[in-house]
Amino acid sequence: MLKKTALHAEHVRLGAKLVDFAGWDMPIQYASQLDEHHAVRQAAGMFDVAHMAAVDLSGPRTRELLQKLLANDVTRLTQPGKALYSCMLREDAGVIDDLICYFIDDHHYRLVVNAGTTDKDLAWLREQALSFAVEIRHRDDLGILAVQGPQARSLVTPLLPVEMAAGVTALGNFQAAWSGDRFVARTGYTGEDGFELILPHAELVALWKKLLDAGVKPCGLGARDTLRLEAGMNLYGQDMDESRHPLESGLGWTVAWGEPQGGAPVRAFIGRAALEKWRGNSPGKFVGLLLEGRGIMRAHMKVRFANGAKGETTSGGFAPTMKQSIALARVDAMADGACEVEIRGLWVAARVVKPPFVRNGKVLIQEKGQGEV
Repeated sequence: MLKKTALHAEHVRLGAKLVDFAGWDMPIQYASQLDEHHAVRQAAGMFDVAHMAAVDLSGPRTRELLQKLLANDVTRLTQPGKALYSCMLREDAGVIDDLICYFIDDHHYRLVVNAGTTDKDLAWLREQALSFAVEIRHRDDLGILAVQGPQARSLVTPLLPVEMAAGVTALGNFQAAWSGDRFVARTGYTGEDGFELILPHAELVALWKKLLDAGVKPCGLGARDTLRLEAGMNLYGQDMDESRHPLESGLGWTVAWGEPQGGAPVRAFIGRAALEKWRGNSPGKFVGLLLEGRGIMRAHMKVRFANGAKGETTSGGFAPTMKQSIALARVDAMADGACEVEIRGLWVAARVVKPPFVRNGKVLIQEKGQGEV
């Protein structure tokens, strides 16, 4: 039987089309996926992401544990509420999951992990935490609501408890504020400004209804996918997984190597030794593609270059903001120059561009002849 979030009854009431997503009965769209996409780019939309999991880690050695578990460097987090994005790797550098880590205090951090990897992540975290005496708590008493778009913050803030309003208003990007079990982060997965709110389930439903009354459009996973693709953001299970390392998935910027100083040892995060082999020498690279002919690029389509290099799309689709088809692709390191994508047996011209394609409502890809990588 599929799992349901606290907002499931709302999705049914609003006539959403529901699908199985990682074992959860989730809305793919309500009325029009295009309208939902444009609402986020132009005004505000909200997403039920309560299928994702908040995980609290606590204990005197929590930071030490996370320095081992994450490829990024949590010592960069010195201000309470500050967050960073990181991959959690296997010993062979395959990506177990990509996640956000929030610094609460020196002995307390919060992770937000993907729905489809929650059980695997919890098992891995608990196994690694044993020798550090760190408590791992899955906060399944809480749900997550994402409100995104240029009007999102102005619509959400007046609906929050008075004691939180000032702190939330002052949040910078990738920062969070909280009061008790109410946690509000200025993060997101759409390329637009907004909040991700982690709240007790009953409060999540109440806030959803208030936002609906305020004119915020409910959005499904379909619009969430087109928005994140335009924003050039990876999707776990498509753009990276346990069979791929971060350097061949466009995520080298999330690896904090921490060059040793004064004879100090390097940070030995899990997967580092395997990843070192590919440092500066990866056989592949991760690029954006813009289709110049007719058709729609999807995942797992072949890519070929004039210089003989090859590759494959990992994510693709129609970009509503751009009115063109775009994709992310893993290609040979030697890939350069003109390229084509195979769509239904035909090779269609495309060009390599540097993601993101769209951020904050603006198309970032320049005219042909500019912006290639």
